[in-house]
Amino acid sequence: MLSLLLLCGCAIDKGTALAADFNEAWAGTPDVTKIHTTENNTLPFAGMATGTLVLKDGTPADRVTGLANDLRRYVAEHRTTTGRITAGSVTFTVVADQERADEVLALWRSLTADDRMLTGDISDASTKEAARWRIELTAAADAVALFKDVVADGEQHRPLSDVMSLRIRAGRDARPGVAVETDFNGALPTEAIAAYEAVAARYTVVRAFLTPDRASIVVAKDAEQARAHELAEAAAPGLGADVKVTSDSGP
Repeated sequence: MLSLLLLCGCAIDKGTALAADFNEAWAGTPDVTKIHTTENNTLPFAGMATGTLVLKDGTPADRVTGLANDLRRYVAEHRTTTGRITAGSVTFTVVADQERADEVLALWRSLTADDRMLTGDISDASTKEAARWRIELTAAADAVALFKDVVADGEQHRPLSDVMSLRIRAGRDARPGVAVETDFNGALPTEAIAAYEAVAARYTVVRAFLTPDRASIVVAKDAEQARAHELAEAAAPGLGADVKVTSDSGP
C-alpha cells in the first residue's frame, strides 16, 4: 500500500510537498525577491503549508494588486496552502474569497500610506464556524489615534469585517509607549482609551496598556499621581479597580 501511494504521487510529508509546490509555482516571478515557506506535517499524507511572497521595495500598488489576485486564485485551487504577501511595511494573508481578499488589499493600501505606522501584519484567523481576521500593527507615533482610525468606519482606514482581534503597539522609539488592543472577540477598549485620554489631557503619560477590561497608565514622575488616578477612574467607571495609574520610576 505504501509503495502504491508513493507511485500515485501522494507525499508522506504532505506539508513539505505543498511548500515545495509553492516554491516551484512562484519561483522567478517578477518583483518577488524572496519566497518564505513553512510546513506542518500533521499526519502521514496530511498537512498544510504557508507561502509568503516578499516583494521588492517600491513595488507599485497596481502590481501588488495583480500579484494578490494571482495568489488568490492559487490558494483557491490549493486549499491546504495559505498564501501571504509582504509589500512595503505590511504582510497580509490572501484568502480565496474575492470580497475578503479585496478588503484586506484595501487596508494594505491605506496602512502603507499612513506615516504613523511602522509595520503591520494582517492574518486570517478563520474557523470552520466563522471568517475572522487578526491584525497587529506597530505605530511610529500615537498608537491610540491609529487604533481609533483603524476601527472607525469612514476615517482614513476602512475596517475589515469580522475582525477577531486588533493590537497596536508603539514602536521602540515612540513616546508615549502605548499598547492598545481588543479582546479575542473584537470587543473595543472604549473605557480604557477614555481613561488614558483623560489623563493624557492633563499630565505626561510615559506608557500605557489598554484593553477592554483593563487600563494601566504610567505618568511622569512630576505628575500628580493621585489626581491622575481620579481622572482615569471617572472616565472609566465600568473598569473599577482595573484602572491603575502609577508613577514612572525611570531616570
